Amino acid sequence: MEVVPRRAIRTRFRLALASVVIATATVALPAASAPGEQPGYRRLVELESTRTFSDDLTAALASPDANLAGRAALALGRTEDARAAGPLRNATGAREVAIRALALYGYGLLAAKTPISSEVIRRGLEDQAPAVRVAAADAAWRAESAKTPGAAELAEPLLAALTGDRDPIVRSRAATALSGWRDAEDAASVGARVARAFSGERDRTVRWHEAWALRRAFPAAPSEAVIRAGLSDREELVRIQFADTVARRKEPHGVALLEPLLADPSWRVREQARESVAVLGGGQRTAHLTTIPAGVVTPTPEPPNLEPALPRPSGLGSPRKPTAAEARLDRALRPVTSALMDGPMPGPHPRVRIGTTKGAIVVRLYPEWAPLTVANFLNLVDRGYYDGLRWFRVVPDFVVQTGDPHDNGEGDAGYTIPAEENPLEQRSGVISMGLNYTEGANPGPIRDSAGTQFYLTISPQLHLDRDFTVFGEIEAGFSVLGRLIESDRMTRVERLADN
Repeated sequence: MEVVPRRAIRTRFRLALASVVIATATVALPAASAPGEQPGYRRLVELESTRTFSDDLTAALASPDANLAGRAALALGRTEDARAAGPLRNATGAREVAIRALALYGYGLLAAKTPISSEVIRRGLEDQAPAVRVAAADAAWRAESAKTPGAAELAEPLLAALTGDRDPIVRSRAATALSGWRDAEDAASVGARVARAFSGERDRTVRWHEAWALRRAFPAAPSEAVIRAGLSDREELVRIQFADTVARRKEPHGVALLEPLLADPSWRVREQARESVAVLGGGQRTAHLTTIPAGVVTPTPEPPNLEPALPRPSGLGSPRKPTAAEARLDRALRPVTSALMDGPMPGPHPRVRIGTTKGAIVVRLYPEWAPLTVANFLNLVDRGYYDGLRWFRVVPDFVVQTGDPHDNGEGDAGYTIPAEENPLEQRSGVISMGLNYTEGANPGPIRDSAGTQFYLTISPQLHLDRDFTVFGEIEAGFSVLGRLIESDRMTRVERLADN
């Protein structure tokens, strides 16, 4: 059974822009904005968090302020309201790159509930701006996952992007998106072409994305020569993917292929190789790491973080659901490049040091992409909520998870927060919120069910991109993840100065 991040009782981890609507429309702004705050953003956060489609959103999308229009596009997508499809589709023809990119990303978010146009996505994959092509790849993946009519035909332009796009981030995202064709009629052909692309690719980041797609969706596709090349690749993330691919293929000589990786210089590669050898021997993957296995060498600790913590505010009371008024909105969301569709906006960001019994982890948070999620996390940090809680779930080559006051994955603070889907990848070292899962034969994540539980990724988990909210990533202390077991705890979790 596939391991996924859940929380709670169910094993929980818990054209011109003027054509958008009315070009002369104005936006109702909050009566007061904090100094440095992006005008109009707070109202957009209020509406998207309550899944409210309104004239305010469509008016903001038509604003001459590109920062406001782009942020409105994301908000419209997050409502998942079918009425947002028309305005967002029109906005994909805007002159401003960031508006086109966010409109197409938001348009893709609608696919879960509303059929979207594969032709709009195809045009996005051909856009001159890499940021837009990144959004189009994500939208194609969402459309195919939702079995949107016509989406299956998007495999061909994605494959063309995989081998021909000049931007490595776009090629990487195309590889990830193609994993959505794992059950398609032409899955074998798609997988074979991804394997050929891997053999011809020289960019290290693109290679591990292609290797991840092969592992996740097409493990039978690579030849043994490709497998051997992947297991000896200079990039550890490629070796990790192929170590698991060997286990998924279940071939008799797989153990012999993996034996050299048991002494790999990378602790993550050794960890996955050990898991794969166990599977090939008839065993199970580790679902809960409670002790460091004999012979496993954990990563060397990094120098301790000695930065002074910011003082905690007093008199805050019990944890509660954050409001839009508490969101930090000083960073303009304007992703004009592929890199900005894959990371934070320029400027200082809030930081938190997570002290643990195995060392400190420093995370940098991205409120421009996930304002309420960051506000929720910081509210809990300021109240000392996380101090002393156990890492109740540690899974090799997957995640470490905590944030439950009961220390068993069954609890939270009694409220939930809205999901804030964004284009940040679930790559190594990101921090994301856990979700509840539905019960039954095909369990799936429940949107808007996050609370206090969060996880940090040990290795890339790109299959979680569609549903889970990334709200930051590790700045220092990543090696701590390789030393944690499920008896370890957070010690003190505290804010650091912005950076």
